[in-house]
Amino acid sequence: MAKERDHHPNKDKKLLVGVIWNFSTELKLIFMALLVIFTLATLLPFIPSSFSLSASDFRFCISRFSPAVPVNITSTAVNVTPEKTSTEPVVLDNGVIKRTFTGHGSAAYNFVTMSAYRGGVNSFAVIGLSSKPLHVYGHPSYRCEWVPLDPTQDPVSTTGLKILTDWGYGRIYTTVVVNCTFPTISAVNSGGSLILHATTGDPSLNLTDSIPVLTESPNSVDFDLYTSPEKKKKYDYLYCGSSLYGNLSPQRVREWIAYHARFFGDRSHFVLHDAGGIHGDVFEVLRPWIELGRVTVHDIRDQERFDGYYHNQFMVVNDCLHRYRFKAKWMFFFDVDEFMYVPEKETIKSVMESLEEYSQFTIEQMPMSSRICYSGDGPARTYRKWGFEKMAYRDVKKVPRRDRKYAVQPQNVFATGVHMSQNLQGKTYHKAESKIRYFHYHGSISQRREPCRHLFNDSRVVFENNPYVLDTTIRDVGLAVKMFEMRTIGDRLLRTRQ
Repeated sequence: MAKERDHHPNKDKKLLVGVIWNFSTELKLIFMALLVIFTLATLLPFIPSSFSLSASDFRFCISRFSPAVPVNITSTAVNVTPEKTSTEPVVLDNGVIKRTFTGHGSAAYNFVTMSAYRGGVNSFAVIGLSSKPLHVYGHPSYRCEWVPLDPTQDPVSTTGLKILTDWGYGRIYTTVVVNCTFPTISAVNSGGSLILHATTGDPSLNLTDSIPVLTESPNSVDFDLYTSPEKKKKYDYLYCGSSLYGNLSPQRVREWIAYHARFFGDRSHFVLHDAGGIHGDVFEVLRPWIELGRVTVHDIRDQERFDGYYHNQFMVVNDCLHRYRFKAKWMFFFDVDEFMYVPEKETIKSVMESLEEYSQFTIEQMPMSSRICYSGDGPARTYRKWGFEKMAYRDVKKVPRRDRKYAVQPQNVFATGVHMSQNLQGKTYHKAESKIRYFHYHGSISQRREPCRHLFNDSRVVFENNPYVLDTTIRDVGLAVKMFEMRTIGDRLLRTRQ
């Protein structure tokens, strides 16, 4: 039996060799097919992206290599008259070769609509984006048409006033606010549609897009809102935030909203715009305030498709301005790493009453360090403090100017910007530093970690060749803000992380 077992391996080898020999031709074909497949897989990443196979290419392959399958191919003769192009160089009289450039297709949209709002009995505002090169090198224009739903009323039209609000900061797209003021329009609440006719102004290809931007159903407009606006104000103060993006710190957002909900009082509201920054942890911080009706979040992530300045923040703040224009007495524009402050003997109400004669006032910046912290409470307790309690060193380096933020009475403003409005009626006040200021903790909102990397316990510090002084203005109200949050929403956010 042992001898028979010794002979079995040799028999198996002979059997295997015999099988391979009998099927050698088929195996060669298989190996060749695999080699071709692996070769194509290796070369595929290097084939240009513009390379493609059309349906006609596949039909050709089928008809040539699959004669057993009948394929009917119908060819249609098309007479194409070649266009005369103007791209041929022309030699001018002075010997200069004149080159020309001809555009084809559409590289950017003529107009991207975000919103349109009624601004009065006979006026409207349309907010959107348009091609930046079109406005820099061309002469685009806009015409507004109001088409009543009542067939007995005739449509009316007027020239739209174009307002470019981004101070030249636009990228591929620039923000455009079109003001449509009609000489006469029926105040009968019968409904209608606003059509924006956007003309490119291109001398060689002058195209017009007719865009329905707003439709009002019958009896949907409260005209008292425009004739007696003071009686209809829902809020005393409304915050219009810029686009929020990046990996924001939930704890810093928690501190900011609690501080300002207390600062502005019950008749205030906060409008935040999510361009990707309000992730799940941040939303959980905002949820209690949303449920109380103190915060509204707008998801604007879709605007990322249109390359504008800073996530199209100029368009976003103008939409906020016109959306809430008749709902608030004052509207504030600043960022979520900035904290408003009025002197101890003042209140936000008394300050705003003293500035009522102005349509706009700007607010001076107090720059705070977001890298060095005050350790007067001891290192262990310092790390348990809120951000604005421990980031207490103010930058006192002398510079020509620092950015300002601002507030407006929105019913007097036609379009706005990030640091101030240049399109309003009424006066602007620039000397309000004794009444109101804002403390700026630059970069602190985008750090999802403990902000304190360097601790000091001195009233004056020089850090990285920059002078700082201890300023406890915002720090001193920390306990009051925490108690306010606890009374208002309870302990829901106690476990919030950086």
